[in-house]
Amino acid sequence: MPDHRRSTPMPAPGSEPEPRSRSGSGSVQTVEAVTAAGRPPSPGRLARLAGLCGPAFVVAVAYVDPGNFATNMSGGARYGTMLLWVIAAANVLAMFVQALSAKLGIATGRNLPELCRDHLPRPVSLLLWAQAEMVAVATDLAEFIGGAVALNLLFGVPLLPAAAITALVSSLLLMLAPRGRRRFELTVAAMLAVVLAGFAYQVMLSGSLAGVAGGFVPRLAGPDSLLLATGIVGATVMPHVVYLHSALTQHQGALLRQPGAVPQHHGALTRQPRALTRSGGAWDPRRAALQASRVDIAVALGAAGLVNMAMLTVAAATFDGSDIGGLEAVHAGLGEVLGPGAAVAFALALLASGLASSSVGTYAGQVIMAGFLRRRVPLLARRLVTILPAMAILAVGTDPTRALVLSQVALSFGIPFALVPLVVFTARRALMGDLVNHRATTAAGVAVAAVISALNAFLLVEVFTG
Repeated sequence: MPDHRRSTPMPAPGSEPEPRSRSGSGSVQTVEAVTAAGRPPSPGRLARLAGLCGPAFVVAVAYVDPGNFATNMSGGARYGTMLLWVIAAANVLAMFVQALSAKLGIATGRNLPELCRDHLPRPVSLLLWAQAEMVAVATDLAEFIGGAVALNLLFGVPLLPAAAITALVSSLLLMLAPRGRRRFELTVAAMLAVVLAGFAYQVMLSGSLAGVAGGFVPRLAGPDSLLLATGIVGATVMPHVVYLHSALTQHQGALLRQPGAVPQHHGALTRQPRALTRSGGAWDPRRAALQASRVDIAVALGAAGLVNMAMLTVAAATFDGSDIGGLEAVHAGLGEVLGPGAAVAFALALLASGLASSSVGTYAGQVIMAGFLRRRVPLLARRLVTILPAMAILAVGTDPTRALVLSQVALSFGIPFALVPLVVFTARRALMGDLVNHRATTAAGVAVAAVISALNAFLLVEVFTG
């Protein structure tokens, strides 16, 4: 006899199991129970705040990783505030892209790598997997090196042992992810707050905001500034978290796609009175989830954008017109110009960024492999593999800051490979249902992918023609 019981959706890689309700009837309540009162339940303020500290804060840490330190500080030191407009534009693009990724997970209950595997020809899917893995390696390279440099600046630990310490501590953070995703999100959000506080303190000490308004006027100053601008885009619109965000929301989407289910524990999913359909006022939990994700993205990525602007502004005020030699020189210069407190704040922010973003990068790599190949390796085993390129670069004596900047340029080349499938899938009504993109949204996504691809092609010409 066939089994007509409703199946329970599998959580996304690294997601925590849904909690049981106090009544013992499971983790969901039916739409009929919700609409019987004529409106969705109204959680308290603490539940509402907790609902905002979700997937977008995990994603946002990748937007203030050590690669951002290198590109933003270099750009501010050499060109003043001229590249502020690049940071602002890149942040808007990041919000747009992450909104599409979150919507894909909510609407389909699948993440982007899984959809690529299921809906694209196998050779194309394997090609996308290969480049996504290279992007993940470039990401880990920047984050391990950044954490190692921070430990060296704070405690004088040599770079190779410092990279190993960074790997160990970030691995401990990863242990929170599989069974305690909410704790992982809150821990990562706390580290983002450390980075924000560190640069807010430096901005207060620098005290100079002269020329900030002019920095939002689009302009460049030759190929070198274009290289830095591309690095800023690569450090801001991070392709590995395009894959990750859809996985962080797919546990919501998979549950909400079951007829008549609303998670009780997600205040963010049950507090939106605007999430009523136009036909009859029925409660639509998917649209509630989508609205909550937009707030989540605006707050988290807005904070990340402020951090990036603060980095460039501090460098412009401290090293105006100088060609700084690297993160070590930035640390020393901040200490000389703004005082030792600024130098310590910079190093602590760099350390928090390296630890948190390296954990998020390895988490994203797990999602990429599981989605494209249906294969998993333990997170800690993956961590041991991904640290090897960083250790090799440090062992041969490569300048860490130069390696960071080039890694961000490499990341910018991976953006179209993540963005094009994302736009294609979110434009398919058969996949997205009534959450399908509007035509204007699809056109904007195509334009973003085209602009970034053209920028990368121009850079290739510059590199090979000198």
